[in-house]
Amino acid sequence: MASDDLKMRQRDALAAQTMSAAQQSSTQLNGLSEESRERQRISHASSVLALQSQIAQISQSRSANVAQEETSTEVISEQYLTFSLLDREFAFKAEHIQGVERLVDVTPVPNVTSWIRGVINLRGSIASVVDFRSFLDMEQLPYNPRTRLLSVHYNEMVICLVVDGVSEMIPIHPTAITSISVRQTAIPQWAIPYASGIALINKRVIVLIDAARLLFSEKMQRYEALQ
Repeated sequence: MASDDLKMRQRDALAAQTMSAAQQSSTQLNGLSEESRERQRISHASSVLALQSQIAQISQSRSANVAQEETSTEVISEQYLTFSLLDREFAFKAEHIQGVERLVDVTPVPNVTSWIRGVINLRGSIASVVDFRSFLDMEQLPYNPRTRLLSVHYNEMVICLVVDGVSEMIPIHPTAITSISVRQTAIPQWAIPYASGIALINKRVIVLIDAARLLFSEKMQRYEALQ
């Protein structure tokens, strides 16, 4: 019984302490100005929102990882944009294409190589215009209504290439692509340094151009140094 009485007295003391603390906290809150209480509420709300944001980010990350794991065994087609030079078809991965434009007025730039036509205002940014034929040391032909500007980017670098024409966006499955070493004879010599492979679709032979190899090639970098 003595033990039970001791426990009851301890419980009553703890309850009294808890009540005292609650009353003290209430008194402190009542003593705060309305502005201070509002700041506390805003701070609490901000903390909740920050926590919710973190949870959402973690959830999205997990969902992405799960989706990646579920599809890791599946090989899907990638989208490519095809274009032409002379009678040959080429393509860039769609992820490296910013847009296709009609050939507009180009502002000449002094003291640059001959294959640089100048610069244009591309949606608020200045972009260099490279005549792809001239860059590849191909035969030069006059521009016509089918001539297009193909804006290609990789990381922070953007170049507008003048090409003979743009055809279409097509999906290309990895199984349709052969490496340069296997089908090198199907690739023009002037395209080999910038090609990643050959796509065989029905009777079409499409040379796949690697955006990184082209934009960061030694030749393209030399032109940058001249500007």
